[in-house]
Amino acid sequence: MELIELKNIDKTYFIGDMQVPVLRNVSLTIRQGEYVALMGASGSGKSTLMNILGCLDRQTAGDYFLDGEEVGRLSGDRRAMVRNRKIGFVFQSFNLLPRTTALDNVIMPLAYTAGGLSDRECRRRGMEMLEKVGLKERMFHQPSQLSGGQQQRVAIARALINNPPVLFADEPTGNLDSRTSVDVLKMFRELNEKEKITIIIVTHSAEVAGNADRSIRIHDGQIVDGIFTGGGAV
Repeated sequence: MELIELKNIDKTYFIGDMQVPVLRNVSLTIRQGEYVALMGASGSGKSTLMNILGCLDRQTAGDYFLDGEEVGRLSGDRRAMVRNRKIGFVFQSFNLLPRTTALDNVIMPLAYTAGGLSDRECRRRGMEMLEKVGLKERMFHQPSQLSGGQQQRVAIARALINNPPVLFADEPTGNLDSRTSVDVLKMFRELNEKEKITIIIVTHSAEVAGNADRSIRIHDGQIVDGIFTGGGAV
């Protein structure tokens, strides 16, 4: 089943009277359960593409279907609803609240999407998610008491708390040492294989991309190739 389908996507930014094209005629499909890397150098357009895929920005032209729904033309409020329920994000900088426990960081998204859940149920779900990422013994620690790899695991648990079908990871190992990077990439592989979560990693690193099953390379705002890598490079 196709989870994501882009048809002839353009993205142009307007700076005064000047037009700056960033994406040009981008078309691609990503099936439910795939593990995909979006590769490209700085300025290639890969981050802009991720922002469109993640419903953080909208295309200038073309169509974007997510889970069968054209989402590119939805209102800002409707796109926020789609984003909160169907998409998880993991960033290079972790983006954790510094004076908040790991557990409270993880359950924070539920305040916006799970109004029917009691506080007890939210905390139970958060504890289960932290146990899933191997942080059962660290759930009441603040970010400053956690290593970089542990903070990224908290961020992954937070991204998954709403059980989204797709997880976006933007340079997720950029602030980690090589050993911790391997651990995080193994976790993505396990989530993809065991939980059947669609994972899309945005990276400039061929080594990181090699852990995905398919790499999509972007150059000057266009897709130049799609390579099946076989995954499991860690």
